[in-house]
Amino acid sequence: MADRIQVLIVDDISETRDHLAKLLSFESDIEVIGTAASGTEAIEQAIKLRPDVVLMDINMPDMDGIAATEQLSSQVPSAAVVMMSVQGEADYLRRSMLAGAREFLVKPFSSDELTASIRQVYSREREKAGRLAAAPATRQGAEPTVEGQVVAVFSPKGGVGRTTIAVNLAVAAATEMGKKVVLMDASFQFGDVAVLLNLNPKEKSVAALISELEEGLDPESVEACTLAHSSGIRVLLAPPSPEVAELITPAGVKRIIEVLRHNSELVVVDCAAWFNDTMLGILDMADVVLTVLTLEITSIKNIRLFLEVAEQLGYSHKIRLVLNRADTTLGIRVADVEHSIGRKIDHTIVSDGRAVVYALNRGVPFVLSNRESQVSQDVSRLATAVVGNRESHEDDTPKVAPKGKSLFAWR
Repeated sequence: MADRIQVLIVDDISETRDHLAKLLSFESDIEVIGTAASGTEAIEQAIKLRPDVVLMDINMPDMDGIAATEQLSSQVPSAAVVMMSVQGEADYLRRSMLAGAREFLVKPFSSDELTASIRQVYSREREKAGRLAAAPATRQGAEPTVEGQVVAVFSPKGGVGRTTIAVNLAVAAATEMGKKVVLMDASFQFGDVAVLLNLNPKEKSVAALISELEEGLDPESVEACTLAHSSGIRVLLAPPSPEVAELITPAGVKRIIEVLRHNSELVVVDCAAWFNDTMLGILDMADVVLTVLTLEITSIKNIRLFLEVAEQLGYSHKIRLVLNRADTTLGIRVADVEHSIGRKIDHTIVSDGRAVVYALNRGVPFVLSNRESQVSQDVSRLATAVVGNRESHEDDTPKVAPKGKSLFAWR
C-alpha cells in the first residue's frame, strides 16, 4: 500500500470529483486520499495530506488552478500538479507549465489518458527526487569535468537530410569513437529524431523541463528527461505536441545546452530549418555548425544567403559545409556550387535512398544496421573529422558579430 500513488482531486464541480475518484478507484496502484472544491481548499488539503499528484481544474471561482499551482509549487513542492481544463489553447498550457504544472489534460479525456498521465508524472518526480538525493555523494569525489563539444546540425532549407545526418553522426561518435554523446532535438514543433530512433516523446521530452526553465535547471532534472538509446547515446526529444514549442524560451534552451555540455563529451543539436532567437542562441553556443545542403538550386540559394548572414553574425569560422546526396546527377556540379556560394565544400555524403529509407522506416540508424554501406562510411568520416579533431576547429581570434546587428539587419 505504501507504493500506491496518492492523489488529491481539485474541481469545483462535485460530480466531476466523484467521477474522477470512481475512475481511479479501479487502479490498484493509485489511491485518492482527498478532494477539494476550490484553489484555497486545495492548498490546505495538500499541506495536510502531502499527495504525490494533484489533479487540478484550471477554472474555479475563488482561486483558479494556475494561482493555486503557483502556491503549491512553493508550499508543497513534492506534489506534482496535473492540470485539467476544457480549454486546450496554447496560452492556458503555457501559463500552467510556467506556474509549475507537470502535465496538461484537456477535458474530456479517457480513463487511460488520466491514469497514464498520473503514472508518468509520478515516475518522473520520483526519479528526479532520487537523483537529487544521490547527487551530493556523486559529486563529492567526482573529477573535474571537461566542457563537451557542441555540434549544431543546421540547414536554412528543409528536406536536405539534416535530421538523418544529426542522428547518425551522434550514433557514429558513440559507437565508433567511444564518445559520451547526447543528441538534442531542437526542432521543437515538428522534430523527427524520435521517429528515426524509434523513441516515444510522450515518455520523456524537453516538455518536462518547461516549468524549471525560468527558475534555473539542475543537471539531474535534465538527465531525468533524456532517454537512453540502445546505441549508447542519450536523447533529449522535442515535445510531443507542437503547441508546447512556444513555451521553450531562447534563454531556457541555452541553459539546457550548458547543462548537457558539462555532462557529456559531445552534444549534437538537430536544429530547425529557420532563423529565430532560439536557433541563433544555439548557433552562438555551437563549437561547430554543420550546415547541410544538396545539389538543388533552392538549397544553394538559401545556403548563399545564410553564409552572408553568418559572416555578419560572426559564425563563419565555425561553419562546415556538408553536401548531402553529393553523387546525384542533377546537372549541377560541385564546382558550380562552390563558385556560387564562394567557398569550398568541407564534407560530402553520397546518396543511398534505399539504405536511408529502410533505416528510417525501421527506426534504426544506418550506421548501425548497414555499417558497410558508403553512406555509413561517409558519416563515420564526418564524425572523425568533426569530433575527433576538436582542436583544429578552435580559433584563437574568433569573429564577433558587429555591434548592434540584429537577426534581419542584413536586409
